[in-house]
Amino acid sequence: MENLHNKRKVYEKLQLVESEIKENPIEQFRDWFLEASENPSISEANAMSVSTLEEDGCPRTRMVLLKQYTYEGFIFYTNYESRKGKSIEKTHKACLHFFWPGLERQIIIKADLERVAENLSDGYFHSRPKGSQLGAVVSPQSQEIPDREFLEERLKNLEKEYGNTEVPRPENWGGYIAKPYEIEFWQGRPNRLHDRIIYKLSGLDWKISRLAP
Repeated sequence: MENLHNKRKVYEKLQLVESEIKENPIEQFRDWFLEASENPSISEANAMSVSTLEEDGCPRTRMVLLKQYTYEGFIFYTNYESRKGKSIEKTHKACLHFFWPGLERQIIIKADLERVAENLSDGYFHSRPKGSQLGAVVSPQSQEIPDREFLEERLKNLEKEYGNTEVPRPENWGGYIAKPYEIEFWQGRPNRLHDRIIYKLSGLDWKISRLAP
């Protein structure tokens, strides 16, 4: 058994103080996201984990790519009949998490979710590479399949079918917007006395507090 007691690092790059933060958490997210996007050690700043609650009461987490964010919320795309899609359709809630080790930062977002308008899903779907479009059609996401060849054979058939024509967006594939009601910004600090600033939505306003690490 490997002892991991000594596997730790010192966080000392940056700080997060109330005098420097934005009043709106989306603006604070924008500032941090831009810094992460420009950091050469972070290859996919828009990679986030999405946690949903399964029927057995256990949360399930997977990595997803953020595709857009606005003052209203955070948008990503998936198969509505996947495990996460079914969980979202049942609870309409999820927790999003960004972790950027190069900046010693993480963001935790609790949100209510709803489907985006179909024209937005259409627009994003047709902006994707054709191979990605076909992949969305090919894969019965989260369902059991007999083997890898099952997918590859379906892909070959669809490549022939849509060789010179537009691939229609599947009805069971599209976007969700996660509308936040709580956002925590975490900045690593020395001696494990990390900075934690949390925004909680109260009516139309955001209440800002500091949490103990």
